[in-house]
Amino acid sequence: MKKLITVILVVGLLAGMTTFALAKGTAKEAKGILDKAVAYLKANGKAKAFPAFDDLKGQFVKDDLYIYVLDQKGVVVSHGANHSLIGQPLIDLKDTDGKKFIKAIVDEANTKGKGTMDYNWTNPQTKKVEPKSVFFEKVGDLIVVCGYYKTK
Repeated sequence: MKKLITVILVVGLLAGMTTFALAKGTAKEAKGILDKAVAYLKANGKAKAFPAFDDLKGQFVKDDLYIYVLDQKGVVVSHGANHSLIGQPLIDLKDTDGKKFIKAIVDEANTKGKGTMDYNWTNPQTKKVEPKSVFFEKVGDLIVVCGYYKTK
């Protein structure tokens, strides 16, 4: 009986961790994080903002939501989920349908100042290609981005 209870508790704990690990942010949350990050960058500058954005457990990361920042050439200058992308030129990066979405973000940010962009991307949590949408806003010569996966 003790073993059965232990097994049930372990299975329940693992199921709970799996649910937590696959927690998904919403459009409203992504927009809120973007707005907060833009305000933070404007108030504190790059020297303070980038370390805050890059903090994997910081205030700009929630579930599968995070901030990344691009320069005018599409180079990642800050990334809240994958530090190996910092310094990488992604201007020619294509989604699974061949769309150069980083170039489209940079172009639209330069013409409109802010906006949204939809593309298809492999979700690192599910390992499946899913529709993704990002909000972005230009701050000086930088573009601050936060996105979410649109699937249920």
